Amino acid sequence: MKRLLVLVLLTAVSGSTRATAQQDDPSRLTVQRIYGSPEFAAQPFGPSRWLGDGSAYTTVEPAAEGAGREIVRYDVERGSRKVLVSARHLVPAGDKEPLDIEDYVWSPDGTKALIFTNTQPVWRLNTRGDYWVLDRNSGELSQLGGPEAKPSTLMFAKFAPDGRRVAYVRENNLYVEDIGTAKITALTTDGSRTLINGTFDWVYEEELMNYYADGWRWSPDGSSIAFWQLNADSVKSFHLVNNTDSVYSRVIPIQYPKVGETNSAARVGVVSAAGGPTRWLRIEGDPRNHYIARMDWAASSGEVILQRLNRLQNRNEVMLGDARTGQVRTVLLEQDSTWVDLVDDVVWLDGGKSFTWVSERDGWKHVYVVSRDGKQIRPVTKGDFDVLDIQGIDPKGGWLYYVASPDNPVQRYLFRTRLDGKGKPARLSP
Repeated sequence: MKRLLVLVLLTAVSGSTRATAQQDDPSRLTVQRIYGSPEFAAQPFGPSRWLGDGSAYTTVEPAAEGAGREIVRYDVERGSRKVLVSARHLVPAGDKEPLDIEDYVWSPDGTKALIFTNTQPVWRLNTRGDYWVLDRNSGELSQLGGPEAKPSTLMFAKFAPDGRRVAYVRENNLYVEDIGTAKITALTTDGSRTLINGTFDWVYEEELMNYYADGWRWSPDGSSIAFWQLNADSVKSFHLVNNTDSVYSRVIPIQYPKVGETNSAARVGVVSAAGGPTRWLRIEGDPRNHYIARMDWAASSGEVILQRLNRLQNRNEVMLGDARTGQVRTVLLEQDSTWVDLVDDVVWLDGGKSFTWVSERDGWKHVYVVSRDGKQIRPVTKGDFDVLDIQGIDPKGGWLYYVASPDNPVQRYLFRTRLDGKGKPARLSP
């Protein structure tokens, strides 16, 4: 019996020794090592932001000591690392733990950081949460929204061009908050479940805005804000049954227009950042059978540029709207018997005298430069091929960078060509 016990103990010790040796052997790959340890886990990166002239960028990394994360700066040329915002600077007064940085942006002068945290989903993305401003000079950390703001109700906060104010959407209304005085000015007050200011309903978010429902823009001089307003009072509800998160199921009504049913009515308004009446752009046609699919300032604080689709989405009207009078004029029309694409690569050139445009009007997808009045449309790229992707537009240098497959459809190359259309494109990738 004693011999048997000794044999069992020796076998156990030997097995344990072999297991330990296997675990300590760096050349041995096991299922436990792959999935049961963080050794092979992908390391997260970002959110990252370029600084100034592009010589450095910032990103978010775990704090060197303690809980939380910090914002660090990396020099592109030298690779040097510097902590700009440590986790201890992100601890609100009265709390012990730092804010969890889910996103952030810098003020134009780089002295303030706008921190997005405590987020909640709206449709697909976490676009609703709390915003805090950190002043790097004073170290002051302050929450936006005021005492009336409920937790996780602010959306799409952005610094004004002067960096002294922040505007945001809260419960379907627009607000501007002065960072220094904490004074909050309501720009709209009529927001409700069916009247939506500065953001979008399900259709716009899903079908037109690539899931990111930011529905307002600062003017370049910071004096005004242009925004969408959607009226969904005639959109019928589709009822979803939620039987996954509680003992009893519940019905969730979602406003969802089926084919041929009534859409939301969209319009664009311009309001002073100091408050006051909204100037609505006077766009002809039934707003429930058209989509204002894109809107931004047109290289000045006096006009906005719009792209309006008909409901069939085979007609895209490019319009310029006067921010002071509300008058609108069409400067470019794209139409097809099937459908037309929206254009996100609109870049203003020559001080706002012209803009870049992407069109299939000659049967191939090419880049054009269009005069502000729409009377001149000049091709930048030419040939029997499609521009697959625009990688960059350099207005100052006068260059367009794009990806195309002009000779072999299974090979993609990076090209550079002049925006004035002169010369031949140069292939940059091997």
